[in-house]
Amino acid sequence: MLKNKIQNQIIKKKSFLCVGLDVDINKIPKSLLNYDDPIFEFAKQIIDSTNKYAIAYKPNIAFFEALGVKGYESLEKISRYLKSSYPEIFTIADAKRGDIGNTSKMYANAFLKDLDFDSITVSPFMGSDSVEPFLSFEDKYVFLLALTSNKGSEDFQELKIDNSTKLFEKVIKTSRKWRNSEKIMYVVGAKNTKEIGKIRTIVPNSFLLVPGIGAQGGNLEEICKYGLDKDLKLIVNSSRSIIYASNNSDFALMAQNEAKKIQNEMEKHLKNI
Repeated sequence: MLKNKIQNQIIKKKSFLCVGLDVDINKIPKSLLNYDDPIFEFAKQIIDSTNKYAIAYKPNIAFFEALGVKGYESLEKISRYLKSSYPEIFTIADAKRGDIGNTSKMYANAFLKDLDFDSITVSPFMGSDSVEPFLSFEDKYVFLLALTSNKGSEDFQELKIDNSTKLFEKVIKTSRKWRNSEKIMYVVGAKNTKEIGKIRTIVPNSFLLVPGIGAQGGNLEEICKYGLDKDLKLIVNSSRSIIYASNNSDFALMAQNEAKKIQNEMEKHLKNI
């Protein structure tokens, strides 16, 4: 079960760190370009060096799709490698899908069945029939985009629909009525620290995935203040500050050091709950 899988990792590693695999072929060390699959080799070395501190990995699908067939093959290798070498670690396909029901069913098959990720990020904009196909798989989960950190989030997500409710709150409350909604978790951007507390009160039993610490400037202390509870239902993602800590041959070691630094801070917050 998701809850046990993630919580056991958090307790064991004293960490709730997710490492985002936003693998850009133009940013990886040049020495890796000699490999048959430099994208996979880069991700593999990052995973091998940081898994002591990470409870989840989140490949950003756009970086792989941009490379066409070769990118998809690299993504498949990464997913298989994580499953075979680190089966205890949770995997998230950061795909942000969401379309009419039949199309969503195909997306769900691709990422949750074929590529065998544990979960996927999904946009709620088209409503229940665009999300429910992702919730129909046993022991697979959805991270629903609730409140993101980008500037454009103000265009729709933060609109007031009445005197006391914003659109993102309505989305979360409505999603709780969908079929298999117990498999839904929520994505909340790191800039929205006070809103994390509000969301926690709406969905006290749900995991929150908070991207944005590190290169995006999210404040871990504030995130923990509003989002970390006694049941440890919090996952915080860092991508670029870890995987691109160095662009030289020491990139894996430097990534390990950066992940360890974040884990040390997370351990302090875990002791305070």
